[in-house]
Amino acid sequence: MTAAPVRLGIIGLGAMGTRVLGIATQHPDFEVRLVSDPNRSASDFPGLRFSTDGADVTGAEDVDAVYIATPPALHERYSLAALASGKAVFCEKPLAVDLAEGQRMAAAASRAGLATAVNFALSDQASVAEIERADVGEVLGVDITLRFPQWPRPFQADARWLDEREQGGFVREVLSHFVYLTDRILGPLRVEVAGVDYAPEASEVAAHGLLRAGEVPVHVSGRTGMAGAERYEWILWGSRRSFLLRDWSELFVSEGGDWQPVPLSGGSQAERLSLFAKAVRGADAGAGLADFAAALRVQEVVEAFHGVG
Repeated sequence: MTAAPVRLGIIGLGAMGTRVLGIATQHPDFEVRLVSDPNRSASDFPGLRFSTDGADVTGAEDVDAVYIATPPALHERYSLAALASGKAVFCEKPLAVDLAEGQRMAAAASRAGLATAVNFALSDQASVAEIERADVGEVLGVDITLRFPQWPRPFQADARWLDEREQGGFVREVLSHFVYLTDRILGPLRVEVAGVDYAPEASEVAAHGLLRAGEVPVHVSGRTGMAGAERYEWILWGSRRSFLLRDWSELFVSEGGDWQPVPLSGGSQAERLSLFAKAVRGADAGAGLADFAAALRVQEVVEAFHGVG
């Protein structure tokens, strides 16, 4: 028998919320029942039930799971409300910007025993699985390098909160993905040195850090506003082979010489939604879905760059 679709509600219809809405409406595992955004109108979403109040989604009796794509300061409010009403939660990253809020979210998820997930883009990528099964020898270090000629990025220009210190910045928005990846590959991270330089009345323009996974050093360097190409690079240096992950999905390997491309396929927002549906139905979604507990570890590292911890 085919399982009944998961009845989904969506809160927040900016760039990511609209993208996930488009995928979910075509996804065989989901039926979108209700969408909400205080800055949009029903005419923007013909054929869908619409509300300007996210509480209507968390309280809806015909919704099984809620996808939250609001600015981070609202993640706790809607996550706790959804869990309290018996709904699974798929939340955008970061989990929260306040550590106490993130801790309450993770604790509520543990008590509820419901499926929770945070939308880390690398969680289900074929590149990550390739690295996990490879024999790299002794892990000697990790380097994370982020470069943004423009921040926020052009596709996020309307999300002004992304350039505000309270919730925004590339450390929370992008570095968090690579902290998650490093935590997953090497285990929990501790922060030795971490800091940012801020633009006047805006989010960070540079970030620098030394983290450790056990005794493995993890170096972080990030910058915005420079002349140059946008670039995301994560390098794991091993004694037998090293891996370079560039721009989310391009994987390269070296066994002592030049970087060689690794052919890959798989990993997408649609596949993450499939894993989430599996978890909502009570099955094991495996390592490809990051839960609230994993996201809290990431948040603790990320907020250390802002002097919190």
